Amino acid sequence: MAQTKAASRLRQMLADSEQLVVCPGVHDGLTARMALHVGFDALYMTGAGTAASRLGQPDLGLTTVDDMANNAGMIAGLDRSVPVIADADTGFGGPLMVARATEKYILQGVAAFHLEDQVTTKRCGHLLGKELVDTGTYVARIRAAAEARRRMESDIVIIARTDALQSLGYEEAVNRLKAAVAAGADVAFLEGMRTKEQMAQVVKDLTPTPCFLNMVGGGVTPLINAAEAKALGYSIVIWPMAGLTSVYLGMREICRELKETGEIKERHTADGQVDGGVRDVFELCGLSACGEFDKKMGGTSFAYKC
Repeated sequence: MAQTKAASRLRQMLADSEQLVVCPGVHDGLTARMALHVGFDALYMTGAGTAASRLGQPDLGLTTVDDMANNAGMIAGLDRSVPVIADADTGFGGPLMVARATEKYILQGVAAFHLEDQVTTKRCGHLLGKELVDTGTYVARIRAAAEARRRMESDIVIIARTDALQSLGYEEAVNRLKAAVAAGADVAFLEGMRTKEQMAQVVKDLTPTPCFLNMVGGGVTPLINAAEAKALGYSIVIWPMAGLTSVYLGMREICRELKETGEIKERHTADGQVDGGVRDVFELCGLSACGEFDKKMGGTSFAYKC
């Protein structure tokens, strides 16, 4: 049985009508470690961030199932009790490939993933010019994922995403989500909403299915905070650009400093300690915990003070 503690925990969260799952977007081990350190109850592995960090490419469907599943699995493996929701793009092909992708995500310990109705050469949901498959093809993807989940005896959460709003309108987008839920999806995700009225309406129209909200800085959807999202009735809200934005801004600043001055000056905390030094980064990634584990198991490799 491919049951996971994280997937079960996410299902418990979704069953609690008073709880909103708030996920920062992470794209690698370091951003995931920081989100865990701060204390988030769930994480979101962004497909755009995976493309940017692993390939140095834009979110245009260039990642493979292995790029995505392996990255999601690495993040999920940092703390198996914390649910990781991962982007699975279009499922990477027809029903057979969707089923294979689902199995890979399950085996990696991912708690949930979302599948969309764009063509395989997809693009970020907040870019123009998205092309869609027909409803039958989309529903077949969801059905294949649900069947793979059943076959694996897994409790992974399937999130149905539609990008139909931009080209086909609200009614068709909601109909697609309803069809996806009927085919086995657990959560509905309407991408690219442009008004708060739409954001409120879709929750009402899809009741009792839990709804998923995507907050993209610089995107087309109005940004609201967690309290507002909860008041609208959303069950999950992600901020997928959290890791990418911080890396983009921070690395830009540091690179400019080094290029212009020939050095990178140390940053200090309020009490005068070096902030963001090498040991800080290693500790975030588990330096002391690794040393303690080695010692407890009888090892001597890290007996010295790291």
